[in-house]
Amino acid sequence: MPIQEKCRILNHQKIGPRHFKLTLASSYISSHAQPGQFVQVKCSESRDPLLRRPLSLHRILKEHGTFELLYKVVGKGTELLTRYFVGEEIDCLGPLGKGFTIDPKKKIHILVGGGVGVAPLLSLAEQIAQTKPSSPLALYVLMGAKTRDEVLCEGDFRKITDQVLVATDDGSYGRKGFISDLLLEFIENQLRTLDFGFSTIYACGPKEMLKIITEIAFQKKINCQISLEERMACGIGACLGCAVKTKKGHKMVCKDGPVFDASELA
Repeated sequence: MPIQEKCRILNHQKIGPRHFKLTLASSYISSHAQPGQFVQVKCSESRDPLLRRPLSLHRILKEHGTFELLYKVVGKGTELLTRYFVGEEIDCLGPLGKGFTIDPKKKIHILVGGGVGVAPLLSLAEQIAQTKPSSPLALYVLMGAKTRDEVLCEGDFRKITDQVLVATDDGSYGRKGFISDLLLEFIENQLRTLDFGFSTIYACGPKEMLKIITEIAFQKKINCQISLEERMACGIGACLGCAVKTKKGHKMVCKDGPVFDASELA
């Protein structure tokens, strides 16, 4: 059950060219949230902008009663958000939506994040690493960005797993090319050592990237969950502004997602 509350800012730092990490205090949100869910953030004290901004839960620190948001400045709302300082409060509504599902039968977990799409994957990686399966699991993180400066939180992921691969469009860091090419290369290289029948791909990023990742997962017969990024107003499924077409009709990204099994989408 989501709640609306004013969350105190504990930390607010710039981590990229237009990228910021925000740490907020809320024992309720942190204790009820799951990886893949999001909060609706009021970006100013005025009514301009009128609509809240949906931001993925980047980290969920239940033991500290805090959570982190990772965001990119793309317009007026997120630009206003950068003006908040430590000690101030931000009006948040959450946790909202349906997050990732970790299948205990799957022993190979492949996280694929494009750009700021890595935001919900860090909390997912932490939760996967904390599970205690009956047999060892493998956790891989594939990250993509336009250039080296926009590779986000690589160090945080490397604290969880040493299996981190990076691709940049311009080749300034890691493999040159798109993250979809990196994923395909990874799968081809690991076919002899990994049983992809016991694998899940978890992906978040731009629409075109997710479309290609979904096609790769289908071709390779790998289970795939994707987190969709859509404009939304209410965040609770009332306004119908974030509808997406699925094989079972239209569903709301804010309520039925943002995480969907890739096989559901039309």
